Amino acid sequence: MYYYGHKKRRPTHYFKITGFGGEISYKGFETYYGKIRLEDVLWNRKRVLRVYRNINLKLRVKRKRRIPCRIKEKLIVPGTVNETWSIDFTSDALSNGRRFRVLNIIDDYNREALINEAFYSIPSIRLVQRLK
Repeated sequence: MYYYGHKKRRPTHYFKITGFGGEISYKGFETYYGKIRLEDVLWNRKRVLRVYRNINLKLRVKRKRRIPCRIKEKLIVPGTVNETWSIDFTSDALSNGRRFRVLNIIDDYNREALINEAFYSIPSIRLVQRLK
C-alpha cells in the first residue's frame, strides 16, 4: 500500500520568525504572533507556536525563589515594670475626611497604656520627646 509522504520543508513562517528573532527575542510568543498578524499574513496560531518552539525561542520560566523559614524565637518576658515597652501607631479619619494618628505606648509587664495621644501628624521629634 502506498502512502503519500510529504516533503520535509520549512514553512515560510520559520523564516519570518527567525527574522524577528534579533529584534524581539525576549518578548515571548505573543509578540511574534502579533508581528506576523500585523503583516496581514493569516497563519495558523498553533503552527506558528510549533515553529516558535522548534527554533528554541521560548522564554525560560523563572522559578519563584524560596525564602528560608524564619527561626521562631520565644518572646522576652519582662521581669519588672518599665523594662520593655511596645509602640504602636493607629490611624483613622474624621467625618470631614481629615486623617489623624494615635501614638500608643504600652508597658509589656502589666499591659498598662503609658501614652495614648492623637495628632494630625507625629514627627520623629515629638516621638522622641514622648519616649523620654
